[in-house]
Amino acid sequence: MILYSRNRRLRMTSALRSLVQETVLTTNDFVMPMFIMEGKNTQEPIASMPGIYRRTLDLAVQECKELYSLGIKAVNLYVKVPENLKDNTGKESWNSNGLMQSAIKAIKDAVPEMVIMPDVALDPYSMYGHDGIITNGKIDNDATNEALVKMSLSHAEAGADVLAPSDMMDGRVAAIRSGLEENGFTDVGILSYAAKYASSFYGPFRSALDSAPKENNDIPKDKKTYQMDFHNSREAMDEVMKDIEEGADIIMIKPGMPYLDIVSKVREAIDLPIAVFNVSGEYAMLKAAAQNGWLDNDKAIIESLTCIKRAGADMIFTYAAKEAAMLLNQ
Repeated sequence: MILYSRNRRLRMTSALRSLVQETVLTTNDFVMPMFIMEGKNTQEPIASMPGIYRRTLDLAVQECKELYSLGIKAVNLYVKVPENLKDNTGKESWNSNGLMQSAIKAIKDAVPEMVIMPDVALDPYSMYGHDGIITNGKIDNDATNEALVKMSLSHAEAGADVLAPSDMMDGRVAAIRSGLEENGFTDVGILSYAAKYASSFYGPFRSALDSAPKENNDIPKDKKTYQMDFHNSREAMDEVMKDIEEGADIIMIKPGMPYLDIVSKVREAIDLPIAVFNVSGEYAMLKAAAQNGWLDNDKAIIESLTCIKRAGADMIFTYAAKEAAMLLNQ
């Protein structure tokens, strides 16, 4: 039998495969999430996320310098807030001398070229562990938006390049954009968590910041009244389009690999940059399998991140960013 078309012809050598390779993963694709805590010269390992730490600000600055030297040009910041500073208003989130604001300033001073993307959400500051203010046992959408604007302005004043609201309140992109414009921060971007699902893959992250919803019969027991239902796809498009109309510069889809169908669908519909979050649970599963010898750690990291980019991501938030950068640089 004569086969005029044989797909394997272009797979015969490494050089041939590289010539026809459709997706190229580079260090320019990565955003590194970082956890910052109070104190000095201390780092605490996060048991469920091997290789990831909570760091004091001085060590976080050192880490940012190393990340930049590896080719990682953006960091996504989170802070672990002491219990005594948590309440139902989230007022610590807009403290000009707070840990987040101090971190933004210190990193920008040490690595001016680094793109700083602070998380904008109230859950680390909430006594209830929710992304919103609780009023009469419910998440108060509009009161929360007012707090998010104050938080966003404090981040912009500290020197943030791109704000990353992850709360999923309705209308918060428009509120934040208006606040930025009215206060002269016209060049500060908004990376909107537009399609953030109520996922079971966030567990390790919440343990890292102690930001899970608290057990209390008077408040919602989970985040399903504001994060999206994982059964839904069309709803994601509605969320994305609304955030674009409200002034988002970049669209986030979260989680990553279990939601690549959403990434692909959004990619076909919009021209704005798309960010995808390869979340803590995804990272933890890969690490657990690798530690048990069930997966090749290095190959699985590169494959998983390449798949996210292949689906349509322009940038990937991933706890494996540093490790992947080192592998790619080799």
